Amino acid sequence: QVQLVESGGGLVQPGGSLRLSCAASGFTFSSYAMGWFRQAPGKEREFVAAISWSGSATKHADSVKGRFTISRDNAKNTVYLQMNSLKPEDTAVYYCAAGPRTIYSDNWNYWGQGTQVTVSS
Repeated sequence: QVQLVESGGGLVQPGGSLRLSCAASGFTFSSYAMGWFRQAPGKEREFVAAISWSGSATKHADSVKGRFTISRDNAKNTVYLQMNSLKPEDTAVYYCAAGPRTIYSDNWNYWGQGTQVTVSS
């Protein structure tokens, strides 16, 4: 029973911060790359960030580079997305994903249900 459960979303003012969490179960978490994606209303899903199985390699979309940071704690089977300096254009449903390949392979097997992030004054 594979599960990815996101949490930590909410309403925040521009310039504020949020930390998203994704709790994983039902597979060998420490052997999988993990990623974050987002989907805004009326738009396609887009890549946000990814992290290798060990945490030694990360990749962030240009739109969030320098503001968002992906990390993981394999002892807790959890991946995080620290979001700082939030902008209204960051408003979206954020999804976590797991894949058995490298963070550059765009191969994602499992997906969470999503958590809403709204950035508005």
